[in-house]
This record gives sequence, C-alpha cells and structure tokens, in this order.
Amino acid sequence: MATQTTHLLDNIGWNAIAGPQAALAQRNGLAGRYDLEVAPFSAIADPSSDEAWADLAELAGASHPAILFAPGLQERDGWDIVMHFKCLQMVAGDIAPAPDVELADLTPDDVPEMLALVEATRPGPFGKRTIEMGRYVGHRSDGKLVAMAGERMRCDGFTEVSAVCTDESFRGRGLGGALTLAVAQSIRARGDEAFLHVAEENVTAQRLYLELGFTVRRDDVDVLILRRAG
Repeated sequence: MATQTTHLLDNIGWNAIAGPQAALAQRNGLAGRYDLEVAPFSAIADPSSDEAWADLAELAGASHPAILFAPGLQERDGWDIVMHFKCLQMVAGDIAPAPDVELADLTPDDVPEMLALVEATRPGPFGKRTIEMGRYVGHRSDGKLVAMAGERMRCDGFTEVSAVCTDESFRGRGLGGALTLAVAQSIRARGDEAFLHVAEENVTAQRLYLELGFTVRRDDVDVLILRRAG
C-alpha cells in the first residue's frame, strides 16, 4: 500500500518546519526542529544526505533526542536509536459531518487542563506551547475538560489532526470521533486537507479513523527517536 511518489507528506516534518511553521522552529542548514516547548520533533531536508545529518547533529546537541517522521529512515553512524516504530499516515477522504457535540475552542488559558488530560491519557507529545501549532477544541463536563483534539504539523495544503484524547471515564461515548471530525472539517473548510498518524500496532485507533472516512496513504512511515552517540 506504500506510495512511492514524492509528496509533501512524505517529509512532513521538514515541509512544516521549513514552511508554514518556521516561526515555531529553529533551522540549521538542512536540518530543523521545533522549539522544545512547542513539539519535540526534528526534521531534515533529505534523509539520504550526510550534510543534513551533520546539520541535525549540530542542532540537536547532546541533551535532547531528535524525533523524525519519514518513510525509509535508517540508523546512521554517530547516532544511537532510542526507539524505532512504524506509523500509518492517513488522509481525510469522504468524512461525515461532525456529530452534534458541544465543543469549545481552547486557548492558552486552558493549557494547564490540557496538559493534565494529556498526562492522564497519553495521546502523544504535547507541551506548554503546542497550542500555538493550530486550533484546539475540547469538550467539558461540569466545567472539566474531558476530551480534546487539535492541529499539529502543517505544510502547504495539509494539516495534521493530533492530540485526540478522552478521559477514561468518558470513553465509549463517541467523543474521540466527534472531535476528530470537527477538527478535520475545520481544516477542510479553510482549504487544507486533514491527515493524521497512528502507530502500526494501534489497530483500535486505525479502525476508528477508517470508520470516520480516513484512508491509508502510507503504511511505512518510520518514527525514529535518536540521540547523538556518546
């Protein structure tokens, strides 16, 4: 099912950092990374380029890991692999309108609650300034934030749906699907297309996204978490 043609989404990290989200990131030649309070992700212009890897090594330093998203990533000399796993990359297809669930736009004032929900549910990396990456919406019950979703990496024409999470006591009510569709429809309404990443082993989430109308674009996206050797 893997797509072989070059596409912006094949190197989404670089095309986001070198493109619409440059103000949220740092650059060093052919490498870049988001400001650490925004997101932990790094990127390189060309995974086959020794120069790009050297630029990344200089940018990453010894203190922080580099997290890369791209198909075909492999171990490189001078780096130690902390973790390596596969993701599916899915794009919105014939998605339905979002169900009628009361949603509120989240603001920087909501970040403490968002961080607490992420800590409890573990949907993936989320920091103090991740909210600056795009629009986030949430659902509250008796004033408490119990579910949310929002936007993460963005390149020309495409925006990632991310941080989809629901408090354990509110699962099974369709909130995750409703939030995913609300964010995806909002992205589409402004002229972009929504996409997302889901871990290869997370078949429950894959099934949900397929039911919502997402389709698998690639099934071979590598996620590498690396540290400079030594």
